[in-house]
Amino acid sequence: DVPAWLKSLRLHKYAALFSQMTYEEMMALTECQLEAQNVTKGARHKIVISIQKLKERQNLLKSLERDILEGGNLRVPLQELHQMILTPIKAYSSQNSSTEEHSRDVDSHHPSSLISSDSQGSDCKDSAAGGMQQHHLPGCEGESGGAPLPEGDLPGQFTRVMGK
Repeated sequence: DVPAWLKSLRLHKYAALFSQMTYEEMMALTECQLEAQNVTKGARHKIVISIQKLKERQNLLKSLERDILEGGNLRVPLQELHQMILTPIKAYSSQNSSTEEHSRDVDSHHPSSLISSDSQGSDCKDSAAGGMQQHHLPGCEGESGGAPLPEGDLPGQFTRVMGK
């Protein structure tokens, strides 16, 4: 629920802007694209950082699962899960990972929202590009004895941690 997530960030005035985007477009937002939409500097920075945190959720879930299996305190993992369930989560299907690149290519040729890759100026640098990479936590998969979940299956990973 993107509007509720934005409200939790105190950025609900931008809900209309986000309502015109797909999940993938939201996850790929840059400060430059937000600037082109007249989003204030502070809000732009907060949105980009918040989206980065959304991208790190699967690794966080793997870490939480490991902590629980090692017999750690449940308070922190439960608080993290509570916060995470309030964020936008895309339903996972096995087609998501195989068609994601194709749909990204199609979207770049046929932009369907206010924010598209064409809206960036040539002098606009993506200051967040270096920080937008997924970081792999070694040794997290398979520690629970279950089969590793596919990358991007956030609902499955969330459910798995809840089952611990």
